Amino acid sequence: MAQTTHDAEADARNEDILIYVDGDLVPKAEAKVSVYDSGFMLGDGMWEGLRLYNGKWAFFDDHMDRLFGSLKAVSLDLGMTREEVRGILDRTAQANGMTGDAHARLMITRGRKAKPFQHPSLSRWGPTVVAIVEHSVPAENVQGKGIRLASVPQVRGLPHSQDAKFNSHSKLNCVIACLQAEQAGADEALMLDPHGFVNTTNACNFFIVRKGAVWTSTGDYCMNGVTRQKVIDLCHANGIEVREKNYSLYEAYSADEAFLTGTFGAQTPVASIDGRLIGEGTGAGPVTLRLRQLYKDLVAADTA
Repeated sequence: MAQTTHDAEADARNEDILIYVDGDLVPKAEAKVSVYDSGFMLGDGMWEGLRLYNGKWAFFDDHMDRLFGSLKAVSLDLGMTREEVRGILDRTAQANGMTGDAHARLMITRGRKAKPFQHPSLSRWGPTVVAIVEHSVPAENVQGKGIRLASVPQVRGLPHSQDAKFNSHSKLNCVIACLQAEQAGADEALMLDPHGFVNTTNACNFFIVRKGAVWTSTGDYCMNGVTRQKVIDLCHANGIEVREKNYSLYEAYSADEAFLTGTFGAQTPVASIDGRLIGEGTGAGPVTLRLRQLYKDLVAADTA
């Protein structure tokens, strides 16, 4: 079976969690939204993934910058402050007895529609807000051995098509990319930009290491990753050469290391791309390991 960057260690407690749905905490089996909800019907909504450390949400302000910026860009009025959003997340985590090793998916849609059609004006009762917080430790086999990627035909589109910087509920392009990768015998997809340069995976941002230097895409077409930016900042602050540039599969295939960044897995090593081993193909290399430790230290400082 394919593994994914979001594989977590099994935890039976997640079967009995309480989920926040529009002001109420309800058992997982009873957590529901209307079939008329704009998120279900059209993918019309935004989401955030956050991790809980030491009772605090890491890089909360950065995540809220992204969330509120996206909501404003699509004229979706949440009707809450950032602190009220934090209150929802805290309330949900506390109800489930969580202080760490937990991952939240906060989902906001334009809400229930009067009729099953597209126009935003049909969402007349305000937004739907859901927060799922699960006990979640990234799977050791993935963090240790790494992910197998396949480059796929599905590309990251132009910003005036659907800007990848939106953490939108509409993820069909990513799903198609992932299916293409699975059909090629890999775990996940490595997606190119409209010009054929390496961009992201279907779920995470992507980095390579060549001769000690860290490379990532220009950012023009990639997801607006909080962890991506933290890694770039850590490189600048710690004397690690980092380049935001266009590069092709040629450079990716011959990289010394490659890794993915995301809120869930932090820095996940890449074992192979299109069947070509990255480094020894056995897991995280020295630069990735150094960045992983620097990131852990940064999280600890942010959530102290």
